[in-house]
Amino acid sequence: MGTDTLTRLSQGILHLTPGGILMIAVGGVLLYLAIEKDYEPMLLLPIGAGCILANLPLSPLVAEGGLLTLLGKFGVDNELYPLLIFVGIGALTDFGPLLENPRMVLIGAAGQFGIFGTLILALLLGFSLNEAASIGIIGAIDGPTAIYVSSILAPHLLGPITVCAYSYMSLVPIIQPPIMRLLTSKKERLIRMPYSQRTISRRTRILFPIAVTLVVGILVPFATPLIGMLMLGNLMRESGAVERLTKASSQEIANVVTLFLGLAIGSTMQAEFFLKTATLKILVLGILAFGLDTAAGLLFAKGLNWISRGGLNPLIGAAGISAFPMAARVVQRMGQEEDFENFLLMHAMGANAAGQIASVVAGGVILALMGAG
Repeated sequence: MGTDTLTRLSQGILHLTPGGILMIAVGGVLLYLAIEKDYEPMLLLPIGAGCILANLPLSPLVAEGGLLTLLGKFGVDNELYPLLIFVGIGALTDFGPLLENPRMVLIGAAGQFGIFGTLILALLLGFSLNEAASIGIIGAIDGPTAIYVSSILAPHLLGPITVCAYSYMSLVPIIQPPIMRLLTSKKERLIRMPYSQRTISRRTRILFPIAVTLVVGILVPFATPLIGMLMLGNLMRESGAVERLTKASSQEIANVVTLFLGLAIGSTMQAEFFLKTATLKILVLGILAFGLDTAAGLLFAKGLNWISRGGLNPLIGAAGISAFPMAARVVQRMGQEEDFENFLLMHAMGANAAGQIASVVAGGVILALMGAG
């Protein structure tokens, strides 16, 4: 074997940097969380794999025309992937609990406080207005919304923002309970809420996604792509007329898009772009956004409980975020820790569904405030 051949074969080793090694290790951690801990495996696994592949020295995958580069240009730069994922989310979401108890819309709105609180903190830490808005949207606790908004306002921060959003989404059962215990009393956690006896008709379920699309599209035009795709998926589900499209949107299409999205996001985590002080700040701000959302929802629910003279369990406020249905399950578990016969799940699902809609609207408001088009 000649010297030139040995030199070519050793190029990878010669171009392996400490930063690249560190990012390969980060990718390994993401794979560990996905496989061993079952934290958002559908996305964290391809993100981790994409991160490792993108940081291998001289990788053709991230060169011009490489697979990972093409995946990013094809579906992230033009916001295609998050919109297709929203169709699948809509096809899987049951808004029945929200329709049974419409006041949960207020809790969903309160659960978005972390977006705007984090935006202000990001500005104080030296981020530009567009960057701060993109970081603030982590507070939506909604991965596709975070990707959509940041890809428009601050595409250079897409990697850390996405990893932060999905990592913290997966940690809902760990992050929320301490805040829930801190801000509610045992007496409040023991409150039982009767189930509504209302029957939601098929006509109402079909009209709901149409009405939401029209109202939000008129009032917050920048939210139209997100809310439109979310409600399209839900309309297909509730109509029962296109079962094959509903199944494809929620399964085959969603799975393929999730794979492509994860690889594309992972490819943005190259050492020279990811290993910056800004990334650490984003990780800290992300956890603060999560905490602010949970706290705001709980405090608002405590206020509603006071107004209703003890008729609403404040734990429901923690479900006002968009992490559907994980946050609702956490509320159910917390309630049963105090009283095994206390069933809060359906009420929490209503607040959780409201949080899903509110996070999309908040994303549109952010884009409108930033003047994005």
